[in-house]
Amino acid sequence: MTDFTYALDADGVATITWDVKAKSMNVMSTEAFALLDSLIDRALADAAVKGVILTSGKKDFAGGMDLNVIARMRAGGAQAIFDGVMQMHHVLRKIERAGMDPKTKKGGKPIVAALPGTALGIGYELPLSCHRIIAADNPKAKIGLPEIMVGIFPGAGGTTRLVRKMGAMMAAPFLLEGKLSDPKSAKAAGLVDEVVAPEDLLSRAKEWVLSAKDADLVKPWDDKGYKMPGGAPYHPAGFMTFVGANAMVMGKTMGVYPAARALLAAVYEGALVPFDTALKIEARHFTSVLMNPSSTAMIRSLFINKEALEKGANRPKVDDQTVRKLGVIGAGMMGAGIAYVSANAGIEVVLIDAAQEAADKGKAYSEGLLDKGIQRRKVTPEKKAEVLARIHATTDYAALQGCDLIVEAVFEDPKVKAEVTARVEAAVGEGCVFATNTSTLPISGLAKASSRPANFIGIHFFSPVDKMMLVEIIRGKETGDVAVAKALDYVRQIRKTPIVVNDARFFYANRCIIPYINEGIRMVAEGVEPALVENAAKLVGMPLGPLQLVDETSIDLGVKIAKATRAAMGDAYPDGAVDAVLFRMADQGRMGKKANAGFYAYDASGKREGLWEGLATDYPVADSQPDLTTVQHRLLMAQVLEAVRALEEGVLTDIREGDVGAILGWGFAPWSGGPFGWLDIIGAARAVEICDSLVATQGPRFAAPALLRDMAAQGTSFYGRASGEKAA
Repeated sequence: MTDFTYALDADGVATITWDVKAKSMNVMSTEAFALLDSLIDRALADAAVKGVILTSGKKDFAGGMDLNVIARMRAGGAQAIFDGVMQMHHVLRKIERAGMDPKTKKGGKPIVAALPGTALGIGYELPLSCHRIIAADNPKAKIGLPEIMVGIFPGAGGTTRLVRKMGAMMAAPFLLEGKLSDPKSAKAAGLVDEVVAPEDLLSRAKEWVLSAKDADLVKPWDDKGYKMPGGAPYHPAGFMTFVGANAMVMGKTMGVYPAARALLAAVYEGALVPFDTALKIEARHFTSVLMNPSSTAMIRSLFINKEALEKGANRPKVDDQTVRKLGVIGAGMMGAGIAYVSANAGIEVVLIDAAQEAADKGKAYSEGLLDKGIQRRKVTPEKKAEVLARIHATTDYAALQGCDLIVEAVFEDPKVKAEVTARVEAAVGEGCVFATNTSTLPISGLAKASSRPANFIGIHFFSPVDKMMLVEIIRGKETGDVAVAKALDYVRQIRKTPIVVNDARFFYANRCIIPYINEGIRMVAEGVEPALVENAAKLVGMPLGPLQLVDETSIDLGVKIAKATRAAMGDAYPDGAVDAVLFRMADQGRMGKKANAGFYAYDASGKREGLWEGLATDYPVADSQPDLTTVQHRLLMAQVLEAVRALEEGVLTDIREGDVGAILGWGFAPWSGGPFGWLDIIGAARAVEICDSLVATQGPRFAAPALLRDMAAQGTSFYGRASGEKAA
């Protein structure tokens, strides 16, 4: 084990360097923590050592805890988790006390954390226990505690230390939102003590160690008369802080994220007791969160699976397909967004539209985003000029010469797309991959317009392109492996998360989200209180209720999709009751947010004011209302059953893509880990029970797929099956 190395110089300063050789970023393991413990013991016991510098041998300090450690702890049960966490507290507390006399607080050895770059999770909790934190002025570095984003919270003392260091209110964004800061912002917020030039990092750390006094080593919470900044819970100001924090957490999480509630409880209870007792309280709450299946599901989908997909877990084994020159056809909102994210990633872009004015307007979209970045100090004028120089706005298809990938983003009209396909193929080389950005039209049908169907693929971006992290790659019947690899490598270049699905109407994401919207609209037509529909969705973890979602995406788009789907399905079309509502809204000019009129009412500036009162006139609220759970089951099952059917039919080939795609694509209840994660949490047998109950009252659209019934009979789970298949 060489994750940490130890060196003592002639001036009596010991440097402990963290460098996990097998990884590009340091991550903490159980073995590494034990080694660090022994090296701290060595430094504290050696009379020749005057102090310690804790640093990294890499460009960054650390990315957090090795998640395999968490998995092993969880496998041992609650006691194993609690004991493991308390052992970490013991080591960090040893660093914090540094051998000082417990009564006089004298005689300790100064320990400084010197951070060359990013320090996240345990990579920041460890420095928090040191006596000083010095960070290199590295604008790309991120410092903070992002654990809440994957369903846990800082459990190695980070929660307790940060609150006692800054106060509950100031610490809230960093703990409850996982806010990350660059070094200078971290210094301004009080997360680090100093920011120095990278070349001065170790010399400044050594200088501090050799000049530190006894008083510099005593943490505020270990000092006599310590009072929590902003007030403890029983202080008038502190009381108001905690009341407000509780309301804020419940308002944002709707009570479905166990980590946020546990964190707040650990902070509140910990603030009422001495520091060491507070650490024990933090460990207990952390244990309860790790034992909750929600944390397992969130870590799996939002960290492990997401990272695997971004690294090419399902990439065909072909040569590197890095995109060097990209053609974007159509400079509307989607095309302009695609051009921006591509140029921002260093790719040369040719942006084409029918009129030069439209092409220039598309390029101006990038300029507007970059200007906003400059205002927020996220972009420099030099960076803006560099990005804009990569975008060539034109009407001339000859400019596509040399492109190795084309993304077509014109109107959702097969004829228009066919014309563009022919013009592009006449202008580019044989090896160029052609991708169509469509959300509904089957790729295999569009590929008929191509003379090179093996190089024809679907790339479905979500709007707005610059903000949405998911990209859906659709393999047509004749799409070749090189085209799939090209699309995956391109998505990696623009730093987004890809899923690959096989061709079918609506692909995967829209296939699942449309039934969710339709179920909400169907309930309104039945006389279910619209507020019940919307709030039921939010209370189960959906970011938007179905009515708000259709307003955001526009009601006329819903009408257009409904008409196209009905034309394709004929008598098998199942959503006539939904169309009656949608078409009526459209006939009244209520097209959604863009028209300032939809299922919601809006003021003149476009701010949402509440559900439209006129709904009650057109669709009177029934005297008898369904219970909350029934409404939630209808909204959730409308989505997850389509996910299961997509898997059954081979549209989806990997449940990891199904879960990650659902969370990133339309915000499916992240606390659950995605549709398959949710079904595993409740169990297949319970899921079939819910389906049968809904079929009895709502009809066959809720019929449990054969796959789900088989799993219920066998007592298996989706991830259990997937693990078995991998093992086999």
